[in-house]
Amino acid sequence: MNTIYAENITKIYPGTKALDGVSCHFEGGKINALLGKNGSGKSTLVKIFAGAEIPTEGMVRLGDKTLRLSSTLQATQEGIVLVYQETSLVPTLSVVENIFLGRLPRKPNGLIDWKAARVRAAELMDGMGLHINPRALIQHLPMWQRQVIEICKALSHDPKVLILDEPTSALAKDEVQKLFQAIRRIKDRGVVVIYISHKLAEVNEIADTVTVLRDGVYVGSRDIRELTNAGMIHMMFGDVRHKVRPAESVPTDEVIMEVNGLTRAGWYEDVSFKLYRGEVLGIAGMLGSGRTELLNGIFGSMPADSGTVTVGGKTYARRSPVLMKGAGVGLTPEDRKVDGLILMHSIESNLCYAGMRRTTVGGWVESTRKRRAMAQRQVDALHIKLSGLNARASSMSGGNQQKVVVGNWLNNDPSIMIYDEPTRGIDVHAKQQIFEIMWAQSILGHSSIFVSTEIEELLGVCHRILIMRGGRIVDELKGERLQGTHTNDLYTLCLGG
Repeated sequence: MNTIYAENITKIYPGTKALDGVSCHFEGGKINALLGKNGSGKSTLVKIFAGAEIPTEGMVRLGDKTLRLSSTLQATQEGIVLVYQETSLVPTLSVVENIFLGRLPRKPNGLIDWKAARVRAAELMDGMGLHINPRALIQHLPMWQRQVIEICKALSHDPKVLILDEPTSALAKDEVQKLFQAIRRIKDRGVVVIYISHKLAEVNEIADTVTVLRDGVYVGSRDIRELTNAGMIHMMFGDVRHKVRPAESVPTDEVIMEVNGLTRAGWYEDVSFKLYRGEVLGIAGMLGSGRTELLNGIFGSMPADSGTVTVGGKTYARRSPVLMKGAGVGLTPEDRKVDGLILMHSIESNLCYAGMRRTTVGGWVESTRKRRAMAQRQVDALHIKLSGLNARASSMSGGNQQKVVVGNWLNNDPSIMIYDEPTRGIDVHAKQQIFEIMWAQSILGHSSIFVSTEIEELLGVCHRILIMRGGRIVDELKGERLQGTHTNDLYTLCLGG
């Protein structure tokens, strides 16, 4: 069995020490969960394993072999493959081209052997329970299918070490089970599987061991059978208290937004609902139900075929992000790296884009001091961990990037916030902070629409939940019915059982 070792690894970035003398190991034939709050150093550690980062001190060992990794290509050649939370697929290429990118099989005459490539791609996808045409373009596939194809791409290298960073963040419940079956088959081949997740229920189901980092320091490793959820949380955070929705967070009878007959052919049809002042409204549905497309239709980032949205008494038959932002609406998108951030720009800039008019006159920057103050306000309020406001957004952990996306919109003081998967890939503590933002906005009289794949979150956060299935709103939970609904009941409603 292979075993990968981190030996006294330290990683220092300008202004911060991401890892501080970490020594731990992960065994083959086991699913090894790697846990830690956002900014704990777990992503940095696995990037060092995968050759994407070079340690300041220390080394990596695979079995008896000491590795001096300086690139992901070198790590891949050693049998170490990292599947990132955000997919690295090329949207305009086909499934088979992405799986074998740069490695397409050749015939003896040098031409690409497309038949062999498609057969092998189909075999990999069959092993993951995914049955789609290898010729399909990535840009036409839903997020969960892209994630599975990303894993198939990794498996095509026949890895000794497979690192999965939040692999289920874009998967529905049934797809998660298919993925788990595939991961267990990989484990049975003696592969070292390192599994990063913030979903403790999944860790309990899939992991054999748990290793925890906190603030760049190794806390410990335990057999999963020795740990409860409370034990894992304590290792990750110390003492954490979960807050519940405050009693003063109560919606009024005033309609702040009304959606009427919104339709986009093939995605959602004749959707109508009202949003009340101070309300946190959840939309529950399985992946493919049309939730994300509906949110983009409301915000105008994806045009609808028909229907209207009324905000503050003004009806918008045609919408655009500029118009809706002007109407006091904000949207945190599902894919923060692509749609929510400009990764190469500074954290300060990313925190000020939505509220740019507050610091400019005629399109020119008016006050650097005001920009800095706006950005710092959200850093303090959201407890964003960063090396400095001038650092690039790409330098941050996923959870802190998500806080920047939210903070950017809060700097525009919206009366309505639309959250599409705001808790995807962030830790328990960061999730609580997102929920507390919604409740705080509710108390101020602002409203939120909240979509989450982890639909159990909706039950504890929302005043009312709409059930979306097949592109339609098919049910509504509120009052006593909402209070009496359990997670399994909500899943059943979303599935249509």
